[in-house]
Amino acid sequence: MAEATIQVKHKIGLHARPASLFVQTANKFSSKIKVRNLTAKVDFVDAKSIIMVLTLGVMKDHEVLIQTDGVDADTALGALTSLIKNNFGET
Repeated sequence: MAEATIQVKHKIGLHARPASLFVQTANKFSSKIKVRNLTAKVDFVDAKSIIMVLTLGVMKDHEVLIQTDGVDADTALGALTSLIKNNFGET
């Protein structure tokens, strides 16, 4: 199992396009991937479900915890944290 805590800096948080990119990235991996909103104290949800990710209510500057478990857990965690750190490909 691997995990990372990261702050979301995107202006609209983890909603709409950023949430879609997050879920698309998570679905590229076979590992089980969970994410939770630490700032809002929301429990873990399946990171491969757009509906569940949207229920987290992640806004700009919220911290999320991502947990991955499986054969490609480290690679999956790296890809998701990189996506967030790179502001979902936006400037």
